[in-house]
Amino acid sequence: MNNFLNRGFDQSEFEHRTQRAQKVMHDKKLDAMIFTTEPNVRYFTGFHTQFWHSPTRPWFVIVPAEGRPIAIIPEIGASGMAGTWIDNIITWPSPRPEDDGISLVASALNSLPCRHGRVGATLGIESHLRMPVNNYLQLTTMVKKDFVDVSLEMHELRQIKSQAEIEKTREICRITNVGFKKVPQYAKAGMTEREICKQFRIDMLLEGADECPYIIAGSGPDGYDSIIMGPTDRIIEPGDVLIIDTGAV
Repeated sequence: MNNFLNRGFDQSEFEHRTQRAQKVMHDKKLDAMIFTTEPNVRYFTGFHTQFWHSPTRPWFVIVPAEGRPIAIIPEIGASGMAGTWIDNIITWPSPRPEDDGISLVASALNSLPCRHGRVGATLGIESHLRMPVNNYLQLTTMVKKDFVDVSLEMHELRQIKSQAEIEKTREICRITNVGFKKVPQYAKAGMTEREICKQFRIDMLLEGADECPYIIAGSGPDGYDSIIMGPTDRIIEPGDVLIIDTGAV
């Protein structure tokens, strides 16, 4: 059994991320940034839940130009968010289709100092809102500030890894290497792609991975015809080429 890294990050990591985002806001003349997707909400708060798999409720985190982030979330997540470094947590009884947090978000944004009259949101390349478009459009009419895209700025911000992030990446790479090294010990002709990938997932989890949400496979006598599908119930034949691609945390 391995000595696993501590889960999550220290508060100083989130403080540093927030400070870097606030420098971007200063440079881009923004009063705040608003985030609605799991990767960005988790990036600034440390809030981690499987409940993101449910598309019913929207979640919001506002990073102001100064100070700590503000979480505006369904009340079902209040206790979980209270376990993070966030101390300003606003909730509502979601789902509430007639006003699923929108008035609270608008009020919070309007209460911030209006130095530039601009709010950043991930509206562009490789991004999505994870909230009803109609709600977003309504929000833009309720907030007395213009919404501008900060997708590229967020990509650039997150591309620069801290030492703590590098250590996490190094560890999951070690775990993945172990998983692949074990494949020749059990994979053989007569097994299906699915059976091989199931054992691969088990080995990854036993070695210390928390999740292996992305494991695909392809096989065939002359190679594989896809690197985004599978694994399937195709039986591996002698001489086949097998590929396994994975992503884990």
